[in-house]
Amino acid sequence: MAISLPVRLKTVEVGTGPDQKIYYPKVIKMPNHRLEKFINQWIIYHTQQLINQQVGESPSTVVEMLASYEIKNNQRDVLSFSFSNYTYHHQAAHGMTYINSLTFDLKTGKKLQLDDLFKPGSDYIGKISSLIQSQIEQRDIPLLNEFTTIQPDQDFYIADKTLVIYYQLYDLTPYVFGFPMFPISVYDLKEIIDENGPLGRMAENN
Repeated sequence: MAISLPVRLKTVEVGTGPDQKIYYPKVIKMPNHRLEKFINQWIIYHTQQLINQQVGESPSTVVEMLASYEIKNNQRDVLSFSFSNYTYHHQAAHGMTYINSLTFDLKTGKKLQLDDLFKPGSDYIGKISSLIQSQIEQRDIPLLNEFTTIQPDQDFYIADKTLVIYYQLYDLTPYVFGFPMFPISVYDLKEIIDENGPLGRMAENN
């Protein structure tokens, strides 16, 4: 497999005060300028989406806001980020955090949805749901409601040889549990992943 270099990134900081800081990544110096612009537009959109979600959820004044990001994967032409936004509103019982994520296949220049990672027609929903159900039982995860299945467009990111499925606070578990994260090895999905796609490249050992 040809060596693919990591994408170069820098952190952009936007702040309106000491208690309101927004940090997000910016892709720089890519040979493909159109792809660079495409990725950066999506990054800004996802960062703003979390801000809008926080501001729109409560009519009260924002006392504190901290938005940040993590690079989950930057190798083998797969670029994957997670974004988080913690906001505390005036007189709220506690702050609230939301997360979202972005994953790009740099070979195709595509922003990936979950179904893009698997062979056409494969039952990726059933397979992933079964693996998550097993994790819930093995890890004794407390649920607010019975888990049945993931959604076709379930939130995810890629971290090396792992597909991570996640849920928001309160979606699946009590607030005190934090964000339910379900890491799934690419080798547990080997029968259904697109071998020429991002997870297929992650699964290669060379």
